[in-house]
Formats: sequence, C-alpha cells, structure tokens
Amino acid sequence: MTSLPAVALIVAAGRGTRMGGEVPKQFLDLCGQPALSRALGAFLCHPMVSGAVIVIHPDDRAHAKDAVSRAANPEAKPVTLAEGGATRQQSVAAGLDALSVAEDALVLIHDAARPFVSESLITRAISAGLRHDAAVPVLPVVDTIVTVDAAGLQTGTADRTSLRAVQTPQVFRLGAIRAAHAAVVQTGRDDFTDDAGVIRAQGGVVATFAGCPNAFKLTTPEDVARADSALRRNLTDIRAATGYDVHQFGPGDHIMLGGVRIAHDQGVVGHSDADVLLHALTDALLGAIGDGDIGIHFPPSDMRWKGAASRVFLAEAVRRVKARGGEIRCLDGTVVCEAPRIGPHREAIRALISEVAGIDISRVGLKATTSEKMGFTGRREGIAALATATIALPEV
Repeated sequence: MTSLPAVALIVAAGRGTRMGGEVPKQFLDLCGQPALSRALGAFLCHPMVSGAVIVIHPDDRAHAKDAVSRAANPEAKPVTLAEGGATRQQSVAAGLDALSVAEDALVLIHDAARPFVSESLITRAISAGLRHDAAVPVLPVVDTIVTVDAAGLQTGTADRTSLRAVQTPQVFRLGAIRAAHAAVVQTGRDDFTDDAGVIRAQGGVVATFAGCPNAFKLTTPEDVARADSALRRNLTDIRAATGYDVHQFGPGDHIMLGGVRIAHDQGVVGHSDADVLLHALTDALLGAIGDGDIGIHFPPSDMRWKGAASRVFLAEAVRRVKARGGEIRCLDGTVVCEAPRIGPHREAIRALISEVAGIDISRVGLKATTSEKMGFTGRREGIAALATATIALPEV
C-alpha cells in the first residue's frame, strides 16, 4: 500500500441468507455491475485511499475476482483478497491481519452490500478518522420506534432524539481496531456485528459523523430492486461515438468478422486477428467514455496481443463502460467490402456482439455494403468497418 492516509477493508464474506438465491447479495448485478464492484470502485477512485483488502468466503473467490476486474480503476491501486471466518467479527479480524500499512493508518471498514458509498461520504469518514481513533457514519431516526412483547403488542416508545442509524464505512486507527479485536477474542465473544461495538466493548470512545441516506444496505430483494431502479433513473448522460477500422487482405483462407470465422479466398493482415468490426466497435465504446482508443489499450507493439481474439478488446471496452456505472444502449456496425458476403453470417455476428456486450440482440445492428468497385475495398484490397455506440452514464 502507498503512504496515502487511508485503506479500505471491504467485508464481502457473508452468505446473505435473508436475500435468498444462489448468489450472495454482494455479487448481485445492479444495472450491469456487481454490488461489490460499485463499492470497491468508489474507494479505488478516491484520491486519499491507497488500496483495498476484500474479505471473502472461500467459495466466492471466482465471484470476487470478477467483481474486482469490473470495478472502476481496478489496476491503479492494489487490491488483496483475504478469506474470512464464520462470523463477521472473525472476517474483519482476518482482513485486518491482511493489511500491510502502518499502525497509525486509517482503515475504512465497509460492508460490500452497501454499493452506494459516495466520494463525499468517504471524505467525511477520513476527516473524522484524522480527529478520532474511531468514528462511524450515522443518520437521524425519522420513524417512531416502539418496543413490543412476544405477542407483538406495543410495550413502549423509544426517544428517537437520541437514536441514530449506523452505516459504513466506519473508520479506525489500524492499531486501535486491531488491538480491540485481539482483546475481545480473549473474552470468548465472536458475535459482534459492528466494529464500533468492538471498540466500545474495550472501553473505547466512538465518534459519529454525517452518513448518507443513499448508502443503504442490500438486505431484501426489494432493496435490490430499489438499487437497480435508482441507478437506471440516474443514467441521464446519453452519449454516442463512432469507430472506424480497416485492414488489408493477404494470404489466407478466412477472415474474422464480428468474432465469427468466415471462409474466404484471402486472409486479413493484422497484429491481432484483424477483426475490423470488433475493432471499430471497441473504438466507438472507448470514444463514448473519452478513454482513448484501441491502440492505446492494446498497442501492436505488445506481443501479448499477437493473434489475439478481438472479442477480448471489445469485452475490455464494455468493462470500462460498466466500471463508469454506464449502460450500453445500442451498438451498430457497417461493413464495407466486395467479398465475402456478410448476409449469411449476420445473425451469428449479432449474437456474439450481444453476448460480449451484455445487451439484448435487438440492440445490435449490422449492415453490409460494397463501395461499387471504387477505392481499395472496390479493388478487393481490404475490408473496412464503421461503428456507432450509444451509451448512458450517470450524471456526475
């Protein structure tokens, strides 16, 4: 980890039994991106956070690696996966052990099931942590809170003026929270569901700072529907961009087009598999998010991409759009060549693009045309493709 003041510890080892379903809630898709990816990306993009440790269940390593790869800024800062224990308390302790930062660093302990952690909330947490050894985000309780008996009959009303709802990320000096966890183990307790409670059990003082109403926790299927709906309502930054690619014909017996092998009396010259359509679509997506072009991310000077399948390039562009919280609305391509004929392969190409982009095939367009025997395509010297991508991003 670097010398930045804070590091994130994201707890993602829970099984989410109240949610039901086969996939734990922290890996559920929210408008095209796992909940964990959204939470992790917020920390990785924050200028005062040096990196993250994610505590996972041993069975979830594949899910976790996928979520990390789909987060914003996944390569800029180190991310470590650590295996958790049977309880949340044990999982946090395992995560603390995995941290390789100084004891006076700040650790932001966050629930992966809270995907909407904002930059401002993280900033407030760090600010509070610089003033206190322990601090938690809270919200005022606005509903009337009552106590009930075993029969469900009301027995009293709580004074809500002194009540607060606690959220995450909770912030601690690493040395303080490590010592508190070590001490509480000696008492035989392992049922703490809140790290502030671990500090207080050892006589420590916990400060509070303003939470965020949008940073709610995914607990029920209704919460997931609410989160997905909120994300889609916020996708109001509509963008469209174009891409273009051309490759020469050369010796060979086939070309790759839209990820589909098409027999031909010539091949295509290129560093990768020279798939002009997927290259153009990749550039269109990268252009829509202002993220350079295919040559920047996959330079022909890099031998890793020698003969590579171009669907890898398109998949990375798709990942970058989703890491920005975006949604692909439409992909459209036009292929220009005299031969081979594209029509017999149109649906297979559309299906592959649909699969890689994660969109319905009805949102994939594909046309083919000739150049009326004019120019390099008319002389059958090469093949060209033009593409357009339409995406929706959250308003900043």
